[in-house]
Amino acid sequence: MRNVIIEISHEKALEKIDKISRVIVKRHMGPAAILAIESLRPMNFIASQLMYFLAPFAEIIFNGKEYEEFAALIEKQEYVKLLVDRIDELDAEMHKEIRKRKKAIRAIKKKKRKEFFNKILGKRE
Repeated sequence: MRNVIIEISHEKALEKIDKISRVIVKRHMGPAAILAIESLRPMNFIASQLMYFLAPFAEIIFNGKEYEEFAALIEKQEYVKLLVDRIDELDAEMHKEIRKRKKAIRAIKKKKRKEFFNKILGKRE
């Protein structure tokens, strides 16, 4: 007999939300995931029930316990909202870091270009 997870603790839900969000953002799928989740948000309960229905087949591919925990997670509107918010937050952080790195690279290139032209023109600073 299979154990079916009917409830998920708040702490476990927050842990799952963070883990799922990090995977999505790491793959640069934040905006697409937010769009998909937001468009399907009114049907989150139906989606969770469909996941329970497909669980025997999904367990061939996914870890059964984690799959059922995710199904329990998306069953509640509050967790779906937290998931979207966390994805958005992590995506903003990632893009902030990327912009910071690009700005530093541009500054280095600008400095090297200036040094190169000063060397060619015989100017010294």
